[in-house]
Parts: sequence; C-alpha cells; structure tokens
Amino acid sequence: MITIPLFLTQEHPCSYLDNESSQSVFVYPSYPLTTAIYAQLITQGFRRSGNEVYAPQCPHCSACLPARLAVARFKPNRSQQRCIKKNINTLAVVKPATFEQAHYDMYLRYQAIRHSDGSMAHSSPDDYINFLSSSWCDTKFVEFSINNELAAIAVIDQFDIALSAVYTFFEPKFSSYSLGAYAVLWQIEQAYHQQKEFLYLGFWIKACKKMAYKNVYQPLEFLIDKQWTELVV
Repeated sequence: MITIPLFLTQEHPCSYLDNESSQSVFVYPSYPLTTAIYAQLITQGFRRSGNEVYAPQCPHCSACLPARLAVARFKPNRSQQRCIKKNINTLAVVKPATFEQAHYDMYLRYQAIRHSDGSMAHSSPDDYINFLSSSWCDTKFVEFSINNELAAIAVIDQFDIALSAVYTFFEPKFSSYSLGAYAVLWQIEQAYHQQKEFLYLGFWIKACKKMAYKNVYQPLEFLIDKQWTELVV
C-alpha cells in the first residue's frame, strides 16, 4: 500500500450537467507519478488530463460513474459491425505521443466543428499537447488514415492488464466514417489481441449525451460505492 497526497478543489459549475456544481480531488502535482501507480489509481476511478490525475468528488451528485469494458466478452452489435466494415481499409499506425503539426491542425478543425463554444477550440500548441500527452505515462497516439490522408487520432494509455481510451479527434470531412466509434472498436480489438482484461472508457453520465454513448459497448462495469459492478444501462 502507498499513500498518495490529494487536494480538493473548490466547487464550480459542472461542465456536463446544467444547474449542478462540481468538485474534484487531484493528486498533488509534485507527487512522482508513474504508469504503474496510475494503473492502480484508474481502478479506483481516477483519470488523467495531461499530467494531472483527478477523480470527481461532488458533494451533491454522483452522476459521474467510471466505466470499463470487459474486453474478452465484447461482441459487436450490428451497428458496430457496419462501422468496422466501413473502415475495412482504414489504416492505423501507433506513434509516440509527441507534437505533430498535422495532428494539431486537425485537432483545431475538430474542435471548431464539434466544440466551438468550448475553450479547447482556441488551444495553443502547448495547450494541445499538454492536455493529451504525459511526461510519466505510457501513452500512444494512434494515427488513422483513409486513402493516404490523415483522418483521426486516438490517444491511448497502456497498462499491463488494460488500455485506457483518453481522447479521440478526427478530420470533420471524414465524419461519415464514424471514426469516434471505430477508434473505440479498434482499441477493443487491440486490447483483446494483447490479452488485456479491460478497456477503460472514462466517465459515463446517463443524463449527458456526449458521455452516455459509452453504453453501446457491452458488457460495461461501473465503479459504484468503490466496487466494480456490471450493469446493463
């Protein structure tokens, strides 16, 4: 057992649910994190954003549920099978989690179309790479290409028994390929072939459309009262 210092943020408006306040616990920035330590923290409901590791600690709400997929038991549904077929010629290349101008330019185009009202639409190069990469975590950028053209990037953290889906963004012109869904399906396949037990999908929020989509990947386990519990939602 190890002791990790945490601090609690002040309450602030929730980014996902209207009329709700949010509060989080963070690992102290000075604490020397490693992939192995984070592998333990992610099983306890923590996530990373860049080098920062946090978990929701809202006093009046418990809507954010950490979610993970049991990889060996996943069976794609018909919609997912169509997505896989549509992307049969989509090429994936695993790369280091380092800054590339083409990736950043696509990220800005994606944010401008999908999240134009958010601060990430105006990310500087430092904002971008500091959000997605980490100086201590085993992180990879997966580059998806269609017809020899960059189409999407999936950011993945790697652990001994699991993968973690960090973020995916894609070229808006390729939106018909459902690359957000395909990136998750590709990660599930990779986790299976690498004999990983889980794919961590971040937080699931039933009342938030942009977070609730994760329930199409089954079987899902949720961290509820400090226990991972399989639920059909």
